[in-house]
Amino acid sequence: MASEGGTYRLRCSVAGHELDVRGLSCTLFPPGGFVSVSRDRTARLWVPDSPDRGFTEMHCMSGHSNFVSCVCTIPSSDTYPRGLIATGGNDNNICIFTLDNPAPLYTLTGHKDTGKYRSWSGYSSSQGHTAAVWAVKILPEQGLMLTGSADKTIKLWKAGRCERTFTGHEDCVRGLAILSETEFLSCANDASIRRWNVNGECLQVYYGHTNYIYSISVFPQCKDFVSSGEDRSVRIWRQGECTQTIRLPAQSVWCCCVLDNGDIVVGASDGIIRVFTESLERTASPEEIQAFENELSQATISTKTGDLGDINADDLPGREHLEEPGTRDGQTRLIKDDGKVEAYQWSVSEGRWVKIGDVVGSSGATQQTSGKVLFEGKEYDFVFTIDVNENGPSYKLPYNISDDPWLTAYNFLQKNDLNSGFLDQVANFILDNTKGQTLGDTSPGFSDPFTGSGRYVPGSASNTVASSSGVDPFTGRGAYQSGAAKAENIYFPKKEAVTFDQANPTQILGKLKELNGSAPEEQKLTEDDLILLEKMLSVTCNTLTETPTALQLQTLWKVINWPEDIVFPALDILRLSIRHPSVNENFCSEKDGIQFCGHLLKFLYPEGKQANQLLALRTLSNCFASQSGQRLMMSQRDSIMSQAIEMKLCSNKNIHIALATLTLNYAACLHKINNIEGKAQCLSVISTVMEVVQDLEAIFRLLVALGTILSDDTNDVQLAKSLGVDSQIKKYVSVSEPAKVNECCRLVLNML
Repeated sequence: MASEGGTYRLRCSVAGHELDVRGLSCTLFPPGGFVSVSRDRTARLWVPDSPDRGFTEMHCMSGHSNFVSCVCTIPSSDTYPRGLIATGGNDNNICIFTLDNPAPLYTLTGHKDTGKYRSWSGYSSSQGHTAAVWAVKILPEQGLMLTGSADKTIKLWKAGRCERTFTGHEDCVRGLAILSETEFLSCANDASIRRWNVNGECLQVYYGHTNYIYSISVFPQCKDFVSSGEDRSVRIWRQGECTQTIRLPAQSVWCCCVLDNGDIVVGASDGIIRVFTESLERTASPEEIQAFENELSQATISTKTGDLGDINADDLPGREHLEEPGTRDGQTRLIKDDGKVEAYQWSVSEGRWVKIGDVVGSSGATQQTSGKVLFEGKEYDFVFTIDVNENGPSYKLPYNISDDPWLTAYNFLQKNDLNSGFLDQVANFILDNTKGQTLGDTSPGFSDPFTGSGRYVPGSASNTVASSSGVDPFTGRGAYQSGAAKAENIYFPKKEAVTFDQANPTQILGKLKELNGSAPEEQKLTEDDLILLEKMLSVTCNTLTETPTALQLQTLWKVINWPEDIVFPALDILRLSIRHPSVNENFCSEKDGIQFCGHLLKFLYPEGKQANQLLALRTLSNCFASQSGQRLMMSQRDSIMSQAIEMKLCSNKNIHIALATLTLNYAACLHKINNIEGKAQCLSVISTVMEVVQDLEAIFRLLVALGTILSDDTNDVQLAKSLGVDSQIKKYVSVSEPAKVNECCRLVLNML
């Protein structure tokens, strides 16, 4: 249990996971151990080692094909006296493990809520909440359960029925912890912790964190607790007060749990598990603590997180300020040293200030001494004056070179209540007038981002901003022009299917004739068959008004059933033909569609021939060209997506592009019909594929799919945040070529 005022110090850093550690749970057996789960798709069981300072990995448990987001331990029973471990992943599965085997004892499949079981977290709009459920706890009284949701509420359930709804949080509820039979805690994205009575009364609100709070855990046998969040901190609360703040060298501190001995286990976005203790015997060696402090001191802290408040470097003292002792453990002090702002935290136990990072984004100096422009008490590299129209007011647009142009533009429009349709224009104005990178020509000669062919963009000529004249981004001149068009997001939501149309029919037919000689005797094509297929290819490639005959369709079905090692030119003919409405209707009909779909899925297994995998994926994508194909693709969505996603592990970039295109076409369909369950599944696929795909064309199509899913849907925005999609795509902001990648990336990040 937590002692009266003891100080927590580092016990050990536990490396093993390759990506973010998203969940933690203590184990009864072995005593003092814990389980961690990660975006690297594994769960790991850790046991204390001798001399009881560190932890050793006992098992690396695998079984999920997507990242693992939650874990709990199941109490002992007669059958399993050491209990069980249950993990939930974004592959729609729950895996149950014993403590003796790294392979699952059971795998519970069939969930469609983006891989998160309803009684853990997931998409449960039909169960009372109207958005993703991110936290679940069982109360001591039998049959009672609590759920916390992105809809900002907590619900109390009894025997599957909602008994009570708790309201008060102003943003998504992320974590729950049980204090007693009648009280519990909740934490949320509103940076607050609340203590509740089960009768519905909010007993207390705790403030201390300065950003999202992801996790909360109670100390054994008392009501003290620990919390972690997006402000890089773990905070220890005693008798309702935050008594210690532990900073970590990672932005997102996803999870925390308390061991029976009172030690705190913490998982973060850098993939490292860290354990903190009050015990002097278990405290890390001075060398380990120094290494941790060195790592912490090299971190950067942005003032945009709100953690350090509004800073003016001019007002800060120098290094001599650190000679004065702090007044409480965890107190933060800022100094200015050699032009830099540094943050320090007071350690009572050490009696010294510990550096926790360099502060970026703080202002200082004067316009005369810094060469910068002051605006509203802060310094900027540029402050533009914007005239929206001749008779209206002027607006100031401040900007620093280190800022994100799109975020700056978004905040400017929001602050001044201006139309968000001008986002691209303002951002490009900033880039042009700060000699920033040009993101591509938006003239009428614009190339379609998918095909490269010409595409008309309404109003594009009016939207072009001069490069260096400081002109108004809204008009291009400095005054209102009638008829000036708004900037337009040309990427998403995507409303029409993206198809694979390019082909060389002569080469395809030549290969087909060549391989016909090695086909089994009963499957060989006659000269008449080859003529039929040649005519069919001509009709479907040249979009002639003719309709393929029944005999042509039968011949095509015959040839796509060739052996796997020679079937690929036949699949290429199918890929092109399926775009024709009559071919689409025939193969994708209610009568034959399931058999047709099943045949294509036979080619999508990891050991298969890459040419067949590629053409099967392209054919599935092209099925979306007509309504019959769309209906079939939607009705078989679960089997198609679960099979297609296996292709992510292939190293062929063209296969990755085809997989991304199939996902994009699903996104377009799901957006059109607003299928909540399907959109959640599609988000999970996008997140999974983005983990491994590197080709920028594939990334671009996944970004468009993501933007399409998120358009006009706040619930899916919250779900995407919970999947960590924002951190996945931020690395593409800096991509210079092709420009469409970072343009699309920034648009999606603005939505998140």
